[in-house]
Amino acid sequence: MAEQSQAVEDSLYELEIGSHLQDSRLFNNSIAPTRIKERNWTSGDIAALWVGMAICVPTYTLGGVLTAFFGLSVIEALITILLANTIVLIPLCLNAFPGTKYGIPFPVVLRSSFGTIGSNLPCMIRATVACGWFGVQTLFGGIAVHLLFSSFSSDWANLGETGEVIGFFIFMLLNLVVVIRGADSVKKMEAFSAPLLLVVSVGLMMWIVPRVDIVALVNEPANRPADTSLWSYFFGGLTAMVGFWATLSLNIPDFSRYARSQKDQIKGQVLGLPLTMFFFSALGVVMTAATPSLFGHTISDPVHLIGMIDNTTWKAMAMVLIIIATLSTNTAANIVSPTNDFQNLSPRHINHTRGVILTGFIGLLLMGFELLKKVGWLDSDISIEAMYSGWLLSYSSLLGPIAGIMVVDYFFVRRQVLSVEDLYLPDGVYPKVNMAGMAAFLVPGSLSVFAMMTGSLAWFYHYGWFCGSLIGGALYALFNIRQLTRASA
Repeated sequence: MAEQSQAVEDSLYELEIGSHLQDSRLFNNSIAPTRIKERNWTSGDIAALWVGMAICVPTYTLGGVLTAFFGLSVIEALITILLANTIVLIPLCLNAFPGTKYGIPFPVVLRSSFGTIGSNLPCMIRATVACGWFGVQTLFGGIAVHLLFSSFSSDWANLGETGEVIGFFIFMLLNLVVVIRGADSVKKMEAFSAPLLLVVSVGLMMWIVPRVDIVALVNEPANRPADTSLWSYFFGGLTAMVGFWATLSLNIPDFSRYARSQKDQIKGQVLGLPLTMFFFSALGVVMTAATPSLFGHTISDPVHLIGMIDNTTWKAMAMVLIIIATLSTNTAANIVSPTNDFQNLSPRHINHTRGVILTGFIGLLLMGFELLKKVGWLDSDISIEAMYSGWLLSYSSLLGPIAGIMVVDYFFVRRQVLSVEDLYLPDGVYPKVNMAGMAAFLVPGSLSVFAMMTGSLAWFYHYGWFCGSLIGGALYALFNIRQLTRASA
C-alpha cells in the first residue's frame, strides 16, 4: 500500500489532490480531506461545540425521562447520566483519531471497514437517526419561535398550535442556512452560544435552588416496584443515556477533521461533554421539581415553562436563549452528519448544499405526524417524550456494532494507517463491500431487531449498545484474524 499522503508536524497528514481524484465518482470537495490550514479548532473550540450541543431541551428532560420511564430515583438518574457520558467519551475520542490524523469525515472513515459502497449502509442508519432528531429539535425550536412572536403580538398568539407549525418552518430554515454556510459558520455559532448558555444555566440554578426542597427531592423514592432490583432499571437507563450521544460517537470525525491535534480533540471532549450533560440535566430536574409550587402543576418542558412567565421582556429574552440553545445543538448534532452521509451515496450528484436540504426534507417528513396533529388534520396518541425515550434504546442497539467495528478496524486491523487516496478511488485497495464489516454489523444488528420485535432476548435489548459494540468489534476482529496475527508478528 503506497503512502499518498504528505506527513506534517504532530503526525497529521495532508492529501495532495490530483485530477484523478477530482474525477472519481467517490470524491467531492465537501467530503475531501481537510487541508492542514483548515485544521484550526483548538480544545476550547471543541469544548464549546459540546457545550453548545449538550445544552438543549432534550438534555433538560433527561432526568425526568429516567425517573418516569426507567424507574430511577433522582440521584440514581443523575449518576446514570454522568456515568453514561463518561463511558461514551471512550468511543468518541477513539473514533475521532482518523478524522484528526487524516482530515477525513465519518463516511470516508467507514469506507475502510465497510467498503467504498458498503459504507452507505451504516451511513444511512446514522443519517436517519439524525434526521429524526433534527425534526424533534426543530419542533422545540418552532414552539420557542411561536412563543417569542406571541410575546409581542396577540394576533400571533391567537394562532395557537398553527403558530407553532409556522415557527417550525422558520426555525428549520434558520438551521439550514447556518450549516449551508459551512463548518466555519457552525464553529462561530458554537463559540457564541456556549459561554452564553453556561452563564444563563448557572444563573437559573442559583435562582431556583432556594425555591426547592432539595432534601425532599433527593429522598423522593424511585418510580419502580419496591421489591425489584435496581440493576435492570439502572442498566436500561444507562444504555439509553449512552444512546443519547451514540450517534456522535460514530460521526465525530466530521468535527475532529478540523482539530489542531489529537490532544486538542481529546481535551476538548473531556472538558465539554460529561459535566455539561450532568449539570444541565440536574437543572432540569430541579426546575421541574419547583414548578408545582410556582405554577400549581408540573411542567417538564422548559419551552412551555418559560411561556408561563408574565413579564413580556423576560419571556422574550428567555425564548431567544432557547432558540440559540436549540439552534447550536441542531446544526452541529443533527445536520452536519447526515449532510455528509447523503453525499457519500453519490458524491458527484449530492453536494454539501443538496445534502443539507435533503436532511431538512427527511426531518420534516419524520415529524409530519406531529405537525399534522397541531393543525388538527391528524389525531394521534403518540407523544414526543415517549417516542424519543423508546428511540434511545432502540437505535443505540444498532449503532453500537458500528462503533465497535470502527475502533477495531482503525486501531487493530489498520494499525492507524490508512491509504487515504484509495478511500476515494473505486478501484483502490479497499473493496466495494467489505464483507467482514457487513457481517460483523448484521449479526448483532439482527439480534437487536429480533429482540425489539419479539420481546425475546430482553437482556440484549436493554443493554443493546454495550452488547452490540462488543459483539460487533469482536466479530470484526475474528473475521480479520489473519491480518491481526500478521500485524503482531
